[in-house]
Amino acid sequence: MGTFLVSKRKNDEFQFVLKAGNGQVILASEGYTTKAACENGIESVRKNSQVDERFDKLEAKNGKPYFNLKASNGQIIGNSEMYESVSARDNGIESVKKNAPDADVKEDL
Repeated sequence: MGTFLVSKRKNDEFQFVLKAGNGQVILASEGYTTKAACENGIESVRKNSQVDERFDKLEAKNGKPYFNLKASNGQIIGNSEMYESVSARDNGIESVKKNAPDADVKEDL
């Protein structure tokens, strides 16, 4: 089972990462000014991760594939690491879909 880990950045912004059951980070959030906003972001990931159209499959300038997860309003709520292949990126998307809905939330503040 996956885990959302909430932490605080050096600039005092909150952020979360979604980790798969094996501990690998599969999605990272933007910075949030409040913990409540960060928690809302987690709920948005839970909901939007179940909608295929919310995943933008992209390619970085260096040619590496990655993805963003967007909310219904088009705002990016999480992004992935850079992957070595399109199939690895697609596996990352499937992992977010599988892990996000029931992931525990833990804090490292």
